[in-house]
Amino acid sequence: EARRKRVPVAVMTNVVTGSRQLFAPGGNLPPEVAAGFESGRSRFVETEQGKHFVQALLPPVRLVIAGGTNIGQVLAELGRQVGYEVIVVDPRAAFLTEERFGTINSRTEWPEVSLNELGLDARTALVALTHAAHIDDEALCVALRSGCLYIGALGSKTTHARRIERFKAAGFSDETLQRIHAPVGLAIGAMGPAEIAVSILAEIIKVARGAAR
Repeated sequence: EARRKRVPVAVMTNVVTGSRQLFAPGGNLPPEVAAGFESGRSRFVETEQGKHFVQALLPPVRLVIAGGTNIGQVLAELGRQVGYEVIVVDPRAAFLTEERFGTINSRTEWPEVSLNELGLDARTALVALTHAAHIDDEALCVALRSGCLYIGALGSKTTHARRIERFKAAGFSDETLQRIHAPVGLAIGAMGPAEIAVSILAEIIKVARGAAR
């Protein structure tokens, strides 16, 4: 049930007695369980009650790509290969053909409709890659109002500066806008769709694994 609802849970097992406890996030959690939720890693811990194994069961990272572009094609395939749940959103249906994206889940509604239906949870990464400011802005606005894991946006520093001004005018705070990774991807000197897609996925993995930004 937790998997179906994309709700993280942790199981804490006493390795001597075999007794088990199930935990969900929130509330007054044992510190070792809280650490498991934060890191996503399972490990042995010593407590006053003896040795336990804390198993963190987190939903898979869901990668939502706004934009069926050439970069989006490569990123979608890379995301699938690392085990992410991949969804591509683009109201321009001509971009989301089977030839371009195969069996990857795709949605042709406008981002506000698609993303609100999906629900952007704490294990969802959203990347805006459409090259169309009005579509990217719509996707990013939904993401900024959510508690999603990662928000990235394609574009130069100049393009992003203009984007930030539009979002400030729409009422977003400086603190909220700092959540956007832009220019998107790790700074590895990437050139071309494939290298840019690699840099984006690397940055998402870095954030998802809890490494420093």
